[in-house]
Amino acid sequence: MPFARRKPPLSLDLETRVQLETTSVSRTAPAAQVERARMLLAYADGASVARIATQLHTNRVRVNDTVNRALQVGARTALSDLPRAGRPRRIPEEARTWVTALAGQKPQELGYAEERWTTARLAQHVRQHGVAAGHPALAQLGRGTVSKILAAHALRPHKIEYYLERRDPDFQVKMAQVLHVYKQVEVRQAQVAAGEPAPWVAVLSYDEKPGIQGIQNRAPDLPPVPDQHPTVQRDHEYVRHGTLSLLCGIDLLNGQILAQVQPRHRSREFIAWLHQVEAAYPPPCKIRLILDNHSAHISKETRSYLATVPNRFEFTFTPTHGSWLNLVEVFFSKLARTLLRGIRADSPEELKTRIVQHLEALNREPVVFRWKYGLDEITL
Repeated sequence: MPFARRKPPLSLDLETRVQLETTSVSRTAPAAQVERARMLLAYADGASVARIATQLHTNRVRVNDTVNRALQVGARTALSDLPRAGRPRRIPEEARTWVTALAGQKPQELGYAEERWTTARLAQHVRQHGVAAGHPALAQLGRGTVSKILAAHALRPHKIEYYLERRDPDFQVKMAQVLHVYKQVEVRQAQVAAGEPAPWVAVLSYDEKPGIQGIQNRAPDLPPVPDQHPTVQRDHEYVRHGTLSLLCGIDLLNGQILAQVQPRHRSREFIAWLHQVEAAYPPPCKIRLILDNHSAHISKETRSYLATVPNRFEFTFTPTHGSWLNLVEVFFSKLARTLLRGIRADSPEELKTRIVQHLEALNREPVVFRWKYGLDEITL
C-alpha cells in the first residue's frame, strides 16, 4: 500500500507561487527565506517532508516547522520569522523613565565637569545612584542598554543642535521698516521704467565682510591633466598673511557696488566709506542705508561725522539676528562662491588688488538685486 501523507496539502494561488519562485532563486533575499521558499514549493508539488529535508540538506524538524507555519498563517508570512514574545523586561518602565530624565540634565548639574553625557558616563552614574533612587534593576546597567533606552525615546544627549533665540522684541517692527524701504525701491524702479519723474534718492544695502584670509601657497598649484587627475592639485601647507575686511554697499536702484578693502572695519573705516558714498551722490541726493547694528555704525565717531552732513543720510537698521533681511548678504554669498573660496595670494596687497579688480568687473555690468519676500503686504 503506497505511503499516504497525513499532513494536509498546501495550496498556492498564482501570485503566491510566483513570489515563492522568485524568492527561491533570489541572490539578494536572506538565505533563510530562500530556503523556506524552496521547502514550500516542493511541499506544494507533493514532496514529503523527509524528501524535502534530504534534497535541501537540512533536517525534518526545520521543514516540518516551515510547512506547519505556512498551513497556519499562509505561505507568504511563513517566509519570515513570526514575532516572538521575548523574555520579560528586566528593567521596569519607572526605571527607564528615571534614566531618560537624567539624560535631560547636564552632567555639570550633577557635579561632573563634562558638558554632555556619553553613554559610558551616564551608565556609570546610573549604576552608582540607581539603587539609592529606588531602582535596583539598574545596579548592573551597561552602556549598550543605556543606548537602547535613549534610542527608544529618540534622545541623543551627546549631540548639540543650535537654534537662534529671537532677542529683539521689536523684530516685526524693524522688519517692516526694512521691507518698507524695499517697497519704495520697487516703486521708484517702476517710475523710472515708465519715464515718470521720481525723487532723487539713493538706496544702498550695506554690510562688512570681515575675516577674508590672505593665504599663500608653499608650493605651486598643479593644473588638471586629462586622463590623469581631473582637478587642480594643491599642496596642503600654506602661509597666512592676516585678514582683510570688505566694506560694501550695493545701490539697489542701479546695482552699482561701492566698496573699500581695509585691514579692519572700525568706525574710522566706516566713516571713510561714508565719505566715498557722499562723493558718489552729490547734494541734494538723499542717501538711505540698510545696515545692521554693528557698533561702528552708531559709535560716537560716526555720529560726530553725520552731524557735519545733516539731512544727507538716513539709516534703517535690520533687527537683531535679522541679517537675512539685508540684500547685500546675497551678494556676499555669491562673492564667496565665485571669488573668495579657495583664493590664494602672495601678500595682502595682492589679495586686495584681486578683490578690487573683481568688483570693478562687476560694476561694468551691474546686477540689480531685488527683494520679493513680503512686499505684497506693504503699502505706501
